[in-house]
Parts: sequence; C-alpha cells; structure tokens
Amino acid sequence: MKFQTLLFLSIMLLFTMLWLPLGQYDFLLDHWMKIGTYAVPFLLIGAFSFTEKSIIKQVLTDYRFISTLMLIAYILHQHEEHWIDLFGNYYAFYGFNNNFILTALGNPESSIRPLTKESIFMINTSLVWLVGAIAIWRSPKHLFPAIAMASIIAVNGVVHILAAIVNWRYNPGLLTSILIFIPLYYLLVRIILSRSFAYKKEIISGLVWAFLAHIIMVAGLLMANWFKLFPEIVYFILLVVWSLVPLILFRDANH
Repeated sequence: MKFQTLLFLSIMLLFTMLWLPLGQYDFLLDHWMKIGTYAVPFLLIGAFSFTEKSIIKQVLTDYRFISTLMLIAYILHQHEEHWIDLFGNYYAFYGFNNNFILTALGNPESSIRPLTKESIFMINTSLVWLVGAIAIWRSPKHLFPAIAMASIIAVNGVVHILAAIVNWRYNPGLLTSILIFIPLYYLLVRIILSRSFAYKKEIISGLVWAFLAHIIMVAGLLMANWFKLFPEIVYFILLVVWSLVPLILFRDANH
C-alpha cells in the first residue's frame, strides 16, 4: 500500500474513532496533538522513501514531498498551540481563545466554553490533517489540494501575527507562524509560479478557500456552541465538507 494512501486511511480512522468512540474518546480529545507529533518521524521516513533525489531537488520539484513538509510544519504548529507553548503552558490555545471569544462577546465571566475540545480536535484533523493527507495523495497530478494546504498555513499564520500585533502579546502558535508558516508559504508560491505563472489563479483561489475556512471555523463555532442554532455535530460536518472542497476544484487544470 502506498504511503499516501496509508496516511489518508489513518486520518479517516481518527475521524471514525471520534465519531464512533470505543473508549478512547477522552484520550483523543486531550492527546490528539501528541499523536501528530509522534507521527512526524514516520512522515519524514515516508517522504524520503519516494525518491532518491537530494532534499534540495525534492523541495524544488516533488510536490508530494512538499505536501508532507507542510503537514509536518502544521503539526509542529499544533504542538505549540495545543501541547506546550512558548512559556511551557499545556493546551494553552483552549483557555487563551475561549477567554478571547468571551471577551469579544462582552461576557468574559461566562462559564460556557464556546471552543470545546471536541471542536478543536475536529478543526485540526479536518482543515489540517485531512487537507494535508489529500494534498499528499493527489500530488502532483492535482495540485490545488497542496495549494489549499499552503493557504491554510498562510492565513492561519497571518491571523496569529495580527492578533499578536493588535493585543501586543504572545498567543499560542505565534512563534511557529513567524518562523515556519510565512517562510514556507513564500517558498511554495515561488516554486509553483516558477513552474507556471498560470497557477496564479489557483493560488488566489486557495487563499479565498482558506479565508472562508476560517470564517466557517469561527462563525460555525459561535452558532453551534454560543447561539445554539444547531448541534455541534452539524458544525463538525461543515468542517469536513469544506476540507473536501479542494478535491473538486481545478481538477482539470493542466499548466
């Protein structure tokens, strides 16, 4: 079985484990980011197993390898966000962003936590792991999933940086956004455009997709867990559906 197929099936298994829990529900909600971190060496082994090219040639020419690097980059980002942040705090993103959301809603003392651990799991395994797996699986024949993965990296990185500037304080994920996300996106865009400037339309579309993903992420979260307009599981379905959209866009593009 090819590595990218195995990775895709493994991520789908994680979805099944959350939606049809068999005793591991609480473990996944608290430790999913550790699973990603421990998977990094195996991702690297899989990435280097495809070809005998040097790492420089792989970065410049192998989109499957690049897609794997992007997934690894985001896993490192998730480590800072949800495992141990720059100041040694565990799962800092959960408390930090709930406080931010409640303050923005004008109710900082509320006992409700709009950002649940279930939603954090689904956001990160759908919009990141699932999209990353699709990018590895479809590259190089269908490049848009890889562009979408790069775009979610870029938009998320910019959000972290802007939040730090506005509040003039560190937020969980800021360091990896500055040191990894923005440089990696810039590198990928340069590589893609050097292949064909016709990819400009797909790059712009990727940024639009990623921006809308963040809108769905925040708006859906509030509608489900604050305003109670629909059950949280509907929000989860929206995340998965939007994560699958890159599969159907620009399928016939040939640059």
